[in-house]
Amino acid sequence: MKYKKHVLIATGILVVAGLWYFLREEAHMVEAIKAPVVRGNFEISVYTSGELEAKHSENIQGPSRLRQVGVHSAQIAELVPEGTVVKAGDWVATLDRTDISNRILDRETELERLETTFIQAQLDTTMDLRNARNELVNLQFNYEESRITLEQSQYEPPATIRQAEITMDKAERAYEQALHNYELRKQQADARMQEITAQLNQVRRRYNDMLQVMDEFEIFAPMDGMVIYRRNWDGTRFGVGSQINPWNNTVATLPDFSVMMSRTYVNEVDISKVQVNQPAVIVVDAFPEKSFKGFVTEVANIGEQRPNQDARVFEVKIQINESDTIMRPAMTTKNTIITHVEEDVLYIPIEGIHAADTLAYVFTGSGRVQRQQVITGMRNDNEIVIREGLGEGDMVHLTVPPNADDIPLVRLQSDGN
Repeated sequence: MKYKKHVLIATGILVVAGLWYFLREEAHMVEAIKAPVVRGNFEISVYTSGELEAKHSENIQGPSRLRQVGVHSAQIAELVPEGTVVKAGDWVATLDRTDISNRILDRETELERLETTFIQAQLDTTMDLRNARNELVNLQFNYEESRITLEQSQYEPPATIRQAEITMDKAERAYEQALHNYELRKQQADARMQEITAQLNQVRRRYNDMLQVMDEFEIFAPMDGMVIYRRNWDGTRFGVGSQINPWNNTVATLPDFSVMMSRTYVNEVDISKVQVNQPAVIVVDAFPEKSFKGFVTEVANIGEQRPNQDARVFEVKIQINESDTIMRPAMTTKNTIITHVEEDVLYIPIEGIHAADTLAYVFTGSGRVQRQQVITGMRNDNEIVIREGLGEGDMVHLTVPPNADDIPLVRLQSDGN
């Protein structure tokens, strides 16, 4: 038993020693990751995601006179699938006619009522004026009779003559008053008929306008192209069930694919770097092997809150210089906006930079590792500019070497220490 115990102890010691030796050798075998100091143009960029759209497009519009006929909105009942290639005059969409049909029925009822009123007013006016004319004729006869009676009373006593004169004067005044009243009644009847006629014509025009507008509820393509749905302010697409209104009656668009753009949104932290005419590189997500050059054409002055985003963002439009048949509206893109370029500078991967208080340094060298002080410049997401301390082609450690704290620091002469 005592012998077995010694054997087990010896075996354990050998195993521990072997593991220690193996791990020690493996640690020595691990090589430091290094990168050379590169000279060239150093770019600072802003990276965003975007969506393709055509710079120019023709709107497919619904009725333009909805407000004129009292319709505040119209719902899309049918719409061709997005991406459908159409020719000029092809059917694109149909709007729901329920609201305007009800309004047309109301106008028909009003029109029938006014037509009845017009006919009744004509009849009433005809009868009223005919009675007035008959009365006028009778009064004229009375006046003629009284005048004849006066003429025949020339040889009668003065009192009889005077009575005949009075009777004739009354008959004359009655006739003249009736004649004046007839003219007034005729003018009154004409004014009433004009008023009813104006109302009737107005309702008839509105009725005809509604019929014409309802014909426009069938929407056709104004030119050849590919139908792309209109987008709402929040990015959602128009479709069946969406509403158009008198202030924006666009149903869909026919884009011009010759000039494409990427609409993107830059967060408020980076927007100060972005300016019009800055160069950009655009990659369509569906074809990552291809990249296109472009430039910034628009930068919004006012930020907005986009759905599912906490920070405010600013809309930026990037025009693409090249055209390609693979590009279609609504495709997503990765955009690199080059906001600044420093020419002919030295730079290294940002992982190679270390700091102690305000002092920056790198680990350099192949055999004997040195800790070299450097002065840095601008940086981007991956690299950093080296102003002093390194030369082109120097190898910089991207990993911290063993016993890094024991490596002496080589200071720059210009550091003053």
